[in-house]
Amino acid sequence: MDECPTDNDLLKLRDEIRTFVAERDWDQFHTPKNLSSALCVEAAELLEHFQWLKTGSSEELNATKIEQIRHEMADVLVYLIRLADKLDINLNAAVLEKMALNRIKYPAEKVRGDSRKYSEY
Repeated sequence: MDECPTDNDLLKLRDEIRTFVAERDWDQFHTPKNLSSALCVEAAELLEHFQWLKTGSSEELNATKIEQIRHEMADVLVYLIRLADKLDINLNAAVLEKMALNRIKYPAEKVRGDSRKYSEY
């Protein structure tokens, strides 16, 4: 698995997306609401690739399906980065903050091997 992106990696992606959007004069359409909607649509398209699989494990996926999933994941990330850009949110900082909160909510010694939500144990 590749390493998590750094702030600099995400900034490069953000700038690439900004350029792509500017070249097409699409910024006018990229409100937080529209970007959130597009993000949900792309996430649903990602899910569609797993919809009728028996278990959804990687063993059920051939190379073509993996490539299609990869492209849907890229679409999800593009919209997420664009939304963060429009709302001036640092995604790396947000993830680190959320992981710290999750460590408190889901202490490893209490939830290891248990898939229930924190409110259920």
